Amino acid sequence: MKVVCDRAALVEALALAGSVVPTRTTAPVLGCIAITAADGMLTVAATNAEVGLTIGVPQVDIQKDGTSLVPSDKLTQIVRACEDTTLTLELEKSILHVHSEDAHFKIFGFDPKEFPGVKEFPEKASNCFTCSAKVLRRLISRTLFATAVENSRFAISGVLAEKRGKRLRFVATDGRRLAVAIGDVQGGAEEETFIIPAKPLQVLNKMVDDPDAMVSIAQEDSQAVFRIGEGADAAVLSTNLVEGQFPPFEDVIPKDQDKKVCFESAELGSAVRRAALLTNEESKGVRMAFSEKKLLLSSRAPEMGEAEIQVDLKSYQGDPIEIGFNPAYLTEALRVVDAPEIEIELKAPNKPGVMKVGADFTYVVMPVNLT
Repeated sequence: MKVVCDRAALVEALALAGSVVPTRTTAPVLGCIAITAADGMLTVAATNAEVGLTIGVPQVDIQKDGTSLVPSDKLTQIVRACEDTTLTLELEKSILHVHSEDAHFKIFGFDPKEFPGVKEFPEKASNCFTCSAKVLRRLISRTLFATAVENSRFAISGVLAEKRGKRLRFVATDGRRLAVAIGDVQGGAEEETFIIPAKPLQVLNKMVDDPDAMVSIAQEDSQAVFRIGEGADAAVLSTNLVEGQFPPFEDVIPKDQDKKVCFESAELGSAVRRAALLTNEESKGVRMAFSEKKLLLSSRAPEMGEAEIQVDLKSYQGDPIEIGFNPAYLTEALRVVDAPEIEIELKAPNKPGVMKVGADFTYVVMPVNLT
């Protein structure tokens, strides 16, 4: 193998592939990246036995085909450290030579036959459907933050994907809040349901940076496979699905809220962040006092101080109410809202609040006791 490639493009591909590589493993080949030059294309591939990724590297000159299997960390460190605009990669037996204008590195690798391989996109899958990268990125960003970190209930450590006709719904919860996002898709089976682990969704969110790219999604053999782009240079991510039953969430979404308030999203986000400055582990909550025209946010932390922030309301329906929320849960949701306005629905101080952006995003959050 001999390839001359753009260093910046190679760095980007190695960073994405490296996010799949496990930091600790008893199988050395899983800590490696496979680099393949064939048919005028250079691809890098990585897997941790549960998640696999293949991504093409643009701006390359393939002088000789071949495959190299080398440790991910060392190759990435070397390529990043080089300052040239182009690098030459040349394989000699199992040694990968990296040449820059003033440096030469030798990386001792493994036999490429030891690489377990990465699942290819199932072209003939009958349940394959597509959506734009913009839609998928929005679905991921609006739900991923609400997944459970702990694994005591393993199914909620992932995001539920439900396809119903031409609508794809992502759902995430950690037991204290619930995020639901909906987007448009085309093709595929009429109904599909599966749970995607959080880690591959983090990687996928980085891959769908071109909003105009099309993403194909297929479920096969207890795996979900995503293809970003089309043609030979398309990137492919595959992941094992989460086993188990996602908790029933429809009943968690309140239907009888009688207080509705409309905000400018950026203004509310700024106010909550400022009120959160004077909270601590003992007093995590921010008090929100709603009246006809104003919202007063207040917080206090013993031996630290107090804060009060006023926010003008665009509209308010219902009686005055005071309710407390963990500000982190509000700011995380507001951070992923890309709409200028947001609506909050409330019922009582001990009942969950509901944040909405049209019909495409619903966020349910439990209140905190401020007494």
